[in-house]
Amino acid sequence: MSAATTAAGGTGRGIAFLKGHGTENDFVIVPDPDGVLELSADAVARICDRRAGIGGDGLLRVVRSAADPAARAMAGEAEWFMDYRNGDGSVAEMCGNGVRVFVRYLQHAGLAGEGELAIATRAGVRTARLTATGEVTVSMGRAELLPDGVTVTVGDRSWPARNVNMGNPHAVAFVEDLDHAGDLREVPPFSPAAVYPDGVNIEFVADRGPRHVAMRVHERGASETRSCGTGACAVAVATARRDGTDPAATGSPVTYTVDVLGGSLTITELPDGTVEMTGPAVIVGQGTLDPAWLVTALG
Repeated sequence: MSAATTAAGGTGRGIAFLKGHGTENDFVIVPDPDGVLELSADAVARICDRRAGIGGDGLLRVVRSAADPAARAMAGEAEWFMDYRNGDGSVAEMCGNGVRVFVRYLQHAGLAGEGELAIATRAGVRTARLTATGEVTVSMGRAELLPDGVTVTVGDRSWPARNVNMGNPHAVAFVEDLDHAGDLREVPPFSPAAVYPDGVNIEFVADRGPRHVAMRVHERGASETRSCGTGACAVAVATARRDGTDPAATGSPVTYTVDVLGGSLTITELPDGTVEMTGPAVIVGQGTLDPAWLVTALG
């Protein structure tokens, strides 16, 4: 069976999908509760193509943890596994906006109700809850601030960047003007390259007011996106340290508003180091992928 046939289900049936976004970071959602669908990297890239496919910054495959080898060990903690792929088809450890949209889909499909919900990801189990306003809050785990820093360069400007891991790697650079980041279609050069052997998400951050910043981001595997949830968390933690604030030392949580191109996210770091992210998640439509198109697209 070819990769194209496998991706199309192998039986001529169409693949059901939905489209959603969190602060305009958009995703194709593919329900596959029993884990029968094999989506190759090429298939994901075709589906996420904005001109020849559905279009999205990434793809969320919705599968029961027990049905996927990558998540089976977490099945006792979380029924559902977010199999996240970048828009180029590569596998990613985590996606903060994606988790919120994933949870919104489960509610939309009647697979989850109000209250807390555990979601398995490649970065571990994350807990989400719906707020009274309809937004989704996700407990994103602890940020790891690593000692190895890098220098990020755009044109003739360079900045030191803080190395923050939120289950996936980030380099956070503070700039005077977000326009200094350039067009961000290509990954900005950084050195030393050995710090991020598997690539990195790069955030450029400018101040907007007390505990209020704005950011732009080049996401690994997706170019510039309208938002990045894990990036906003990394930015908030890096900004707090820059501002001389550490909840572990003060015993009090610290909250930052992080503006992204697609809206705003509220990020709170708790005294135990846990980072919480709150923001919107929207389902905008649904349909069926034509299996003949996918087979043809993949040759």
